[in-house]
Amino acid sequence: MFSATETDSEAELTTEQTVTHERWMREALRVARDARSAGEVPVGTCVVDGDQLLAAAGNRTRTDCDPTAHAEIVSLREASQKAGNYRLANATVYSTIEPCAMCAGALIQARVKLLVYGATDEKAGAVESHFHICAAHQLNHRIKVIKGVLEPECRELMQEFFKERRC
Repeated sequence: MFSATETDSEAELTTEQTVTHERWMREALRVARDARSAGEVPVGTCVVDGDQLLAAAGNRTRTDCDPTAHAEIVSLREASQKAGNYRLANATVYSTIEPCAMCAGALIQARVKLLVYGATDEKAGAVESHFHICAAHQLNHRIKVIKGVLEPECRELMQEFFKERRC
């Protein structure tokens, strides 16, 4: 089950919205698995405008030797290039894991309309676990958030990755 949060109030999703969110989260999971195969932490993100996929990327921090190459940042850069605008005001971002402070800040800067994420990140998540960046009244933009879409699959992918690394 997943929940929707519009700033501070809950919203119910239609069956059609649920199907759409699960479809794009499966794409985010696909690119997260690709990132894992490349030796990256398996986080995947899609940027969607309406029914059009603007970008999909997994983490690339190790591959690019770039600490900012998180899946969300890579996807936002690609989507902005494709859209021809750094503002993605009608975009929905799908991320397998709750974004960190850097990525949540980038979502604010891009003026993203909706963030949909799978599993919470109790350690570094900055959307609801800590900081509440997407709803911060001090900032000039707020983002609607839906959490928990395909949460078990998203959480399992991360847990398997870190379990393998500890062995």
